[in-house]
Parts: sequence; C-alpha cells; structure tokens
Amino acid sequence: MENFTISQVSKMYDVTPRMLRHYEKLGLIKASYREDYAYRMYDPETLRCLQQIIILRKLRIPLKQIAIILGDESQKESLLLLQENLAQLDEEIASLSLIRSILKQFISRLDESVRRKTRFELLEDSTLTEIASVLCFPKTSLKENVSMNDLSKAEEALNKSLNVRILLLPPCTVASYQYIGEKPEEKVGDTVSKFVQESRLYEIKPDARLFGFNHPNPGILEGNIYGYEDWVTIPDDMELPEPMVKKKFEGGLYAVLTIRFPEFQFWESLSRWVDENPDYEANYSELGLEIMGGCLEEHLNWVHSAHMGWPENGFDGQIDLMLPIKRRQK
Repeated sequence: MENFTISQVSKMYDVTPRMLRHYEKLGLIKASYREDYAYRMYDPETLRCLQQIIILRKLRIPLKQIAIILGDESQKESLLLLQENLAQLDEEIASLSLIRSILKQFISRLDESVRRKTRFELLEDSTLTEIASVLCFPKTSLKENVSMNDLSKAEEALNKSLNVRILLLPPCTVASYQYIGEKPEEKVGDTVSKFVQESRLYEIKPDARLFGFNHPNPGILEGNIYGYEDWVTIPDDMELPEPMVKKKFEGGLYAVLTIRFPEFQFWESLSRWVDENPDYEANYSELGLEIMGGCLEEHLNWVHSAHMGWPENGFDGQIDLMLPIKRRQK
C-alpha cells in the first residue's frame, strides 16, 4: 500500500502544505510517520478523505460542517446540513432572479429615456428603488447536477469578481524572525507571539502589524523543507532580544485581497487579477521564488490577539494577501 509525502499530495491535489496541516489540526485528516522517515506520510484512506474535503469545499461547505459530515455515520445530520445549505442557495437564486428582473426594467426605462432624449434618474424611480431595497444579495450561485469540471468553472467565475484593493505601504522598521524546518509557520508564530507578549509591543505601538512570507519557498530546498519569516512593525529605536532581528522595510504598492484562513488558493486568483489589470502589473522581487516574489501575508489583528494571549472569543482568522505591483507603462 503506497503512501505519499506532503509535497506529493500537495502537487497531486493542488492543495498547499499549510492547508493540509490545517486540515490535520482540525482532525479532518491524519498523517503518519515512518521510523526511517522524518516527514509526514499520507495513506490511500487519508487521500480518499482529502478528496471528499476538496469536493465539499468546492461546494462552499464550511470546514466545521465538513467535520460533521465526515464523522456522521448515520448521515442524518449531514442530510440536514446540506438541506439547509440548499435552502440558502434557493434564496440566493431567487435574489438573482429578482436582480435580473430589475435590470431588465432598468434597461427598458433607460432605452425609453434615450429615445426621448431625456435623462433617467434612478433614485426618482420609486418602483425600482423599493424593489431593490428588499434584496437579499447573493453570495454565490451554483447549478444542479454539475460535474467537478463545472464546479471548477463556477469557482473560477466567482473569483473574477474579487474585491481587490490597491494599498501603498509606507517604509517602516520591523522585528523579523525566520525558521527553516518542519512546521515553520507555527515555529515562527510562537516565537513572535512570545516577543509581542514579553515586550508589551501592543502598549508601545498599538498600530503594530504582522506580515509573513515563505522564506525559502517550498521547492527551493531538498527534502520538502522550506521556511517562513514574520515581520512585526516596531518603533525605530526599539531594542530587540534574540532571536529577533531588526530590519528596514522599504514599503511599496500592493494589490490586496482579504481571505479567511486557510483559503490560500486565492493567491492564484489574485495573481490572475493583476495579470489582467489594465492599469497595474506585478512588481516581483529580484529574489523571486525564494521569498514568494516579495508577496506578503498580513495577519489582521494578530498583534492585538497575541497581546491578549489568544482569547477564544478573539478575531476570526482574516489575512490580507499582498502582491507587489507597479503602474503599467502606457
């Protein structure tokens, strides 16, 4: 019975190693370790479970519900959950239908105004504004009886409507820590969290922010080893304890997309958005893949949460994906 490494599984199913470890942490999948091999291994039964997770995620099923579905032997609770999700989709479809109807009326009245050479004022049309005011705007829409290919196309279509914003980061001083080895994000996060708490950084600098990036990126080193580095903004004159290192960040212009952890598949969507943008283009670092091309992941509200000792009722895990850009030459 063949087992697979985390790197092999990541490539086979187009799932990041970080997402696989997150699924493990939630108890959705399990990894094993051989005595003669130091890294995670996944058996065929785990891969089968992963395939189910991927399909359910493409159907926009939340991870908490997926955990229930995978552990539901009678499948009665799964049935209820999916029926609730279907009901929500029906509401969204009804909203889309209503939006379509309003747009048709809008077009009709605009067409009439153009022919009469008068100006149509939307806010003065009481019928349209009254209908629009009760709309339940849809989150997504899916067809019934769709294949995996159809689901991927639907997901791609949804990604095209990304809420990307343009952000200029000013130069700043950061406290940096890098770790190369197993679970680098967790190792770095624990170290920087300890620094935030012991230095009382939030009290000194309540606007402190936390950025992270792969360093080096997966695939640069042999043996599935890679690293992660965190930057937390600090006062310029702050003295740092080991192993924290002070660095100067030059700042720059970024295309930014907010995600919920661990939806890192949206990196590809953000990259495509930049590639297709008529005004901006990517401005990747000369170090290339070694540091994710200069891309950053800002963990929102991280410094405050670390300062408070990671309370259970803290902020949800939101992350800004930040891709460096510059103006296109016209």
